[in-house]
Amino acid sequence: MFSKTIRTFTILVLLWMPGALVAERPPNIVMILGDDVGYGDLGCYGSEINKTPNIDKLADHGLRLTDFHTNGPMCSPTRAALLTGNYQQRYGKRLDRALTHDPGPENGLPPEAVTIAEVLKKAGYATGMYGKWHLGNNLRVWPTKQGFDDFVGLATGDGDFHTHISREGHEDWWHNEEIDMEEGYTTDLITQHSIDFIRAHQDEPFFLYIAHLAIHFPWQGPEDPPHRQEGKNYADDKWGIIPDRSNVAPHVKAMIESLDDSVGKVVSTLEDLGLADNTLVVFCSDNGGYLNYKGGFENISSNGPLRGQKTELYEGGHRVPAIFYWPNRIRSGESEETVLTMDLFPTFTAVADATSEETDVDGTDLSSFLFEDNNLQDRTIFWRANEAWAVRQGPWKLYGDENGVTLYNLDQDIGETKDLSKEHPDLVARMTEAWKDWEADVDASAEPFN
Repeated sequence: MFSKTIRTFTILVLLWMPGALVAERPPNIVMILGDDVGYGDLGCYGSEINKTPNIDKLADHGLRLTDFHTNGPMCSPTRAALLTGNYQQRYGKRLDRALTHDPGPENGLPPEAVTIAEVLKKAGYATGMYGKWHLGNNLRVWPTKQGFDDFVGLATGDGDFHTHISREGHEDWWHNEEIDMEEGYTTDLITQHSIDFIRAHQDEPFFLYIAHLAIHFPWQGPEDPPHRQEGKNYADDKWGIIPDRSNVAPHVKAMIESLDDSVGKVVSTLEDLGLADNTLVVFCSDNGGYLNYKGGFENISSNGPLRGQKTELYEGGHRVPAIFYWPNRIRSGESEETVLTMDLFPTFTAVADATSEETDVDGTDLSSFLFEDNNLQDRTIFWRANEAWAVRQGPWKLYGDENGVTLYNLDQDIGETKDLSKEHPDLVARMTEAWKDWEADVDASAEPFN
């Protein structure tokens, strides 16, 4: 009788404790995507300029990847791969590059594509997206049509951080399917809406996609002045007010540190609500950073020891920071395993136990790697960006463009400085053939969407 009373009392206490029953439900998933954050832009990846204590703490207590790659070297391609788990080229050649802001219904991620938000929503998750969409500027291909219960943010690829005016001079701050021009700095607004979503759905499983605009141009820190006004086209003046074009870094530093503050506030909210132990948090970037930009802009971002920058298929264009954080579930440390953005979809569905026939995708489920410390199986992976392409097999990377092909051993030469193609002609031939087979496969898949 005494032990039964104690047991009943214990159950009542557990029922009362905030967050105590969280483990009884599927885990939450928070996906935080930075924009144009380069491999060397964060303290935990070697920056001595930018102060990023919150992201560094996430890395200290989570798993920091040193060989994580985006599926493309620009915004839209990577976002399509993240949401679908597939090579973005399966949905049309237009996704080789950043989408234009043409509002045509064909200029976006096709509605037929199954997104991670749709799969998780069907599995009982609340789904919210806050920030940059950039997968179509037409309501037919809107976040709310692709599985998200709630969306606040911008549809296009960049907007003024203060006025929320697009490059074309249009209002571009939405709540679901209506313009809702809030006042405030973009990073702060994205953060607050994300926190509000967590609080509103703390008693049910949720998928939160935080798609920051920082550090994409216009390069505006919180204290920099607003730039764009409605009714003017900024195609030739899209960068913001930069007094010294030879040194954009101070503006970017302020943006990175604002992004870091956002990460800290989101994680603190999870901890305060007792949700952290039942939430997988992933932080990464959508592509590498700009080092320079036409018009004399220099000293923008940092890709550390990597060659190249955003838009390019050298490592600087697609190898980016990535951190996986889940207290008591994912070990802390560092990993050299090769991972891609498209691997997040099958990983999230596995974590949520939401697999179905719709989840047979190109990406690899990372569960056994993250939770059991198993090595990933070897695979060949591919990139295509306009006329450039690349293939990766183990340490070997074959790069091709209109000038021919070059071969690098990334284990020995992460900066891609020494072309080894003449020393390994058989390897070049084999990897080139694999590339041709892959391209034929994805192009065949894309025919209905082209």
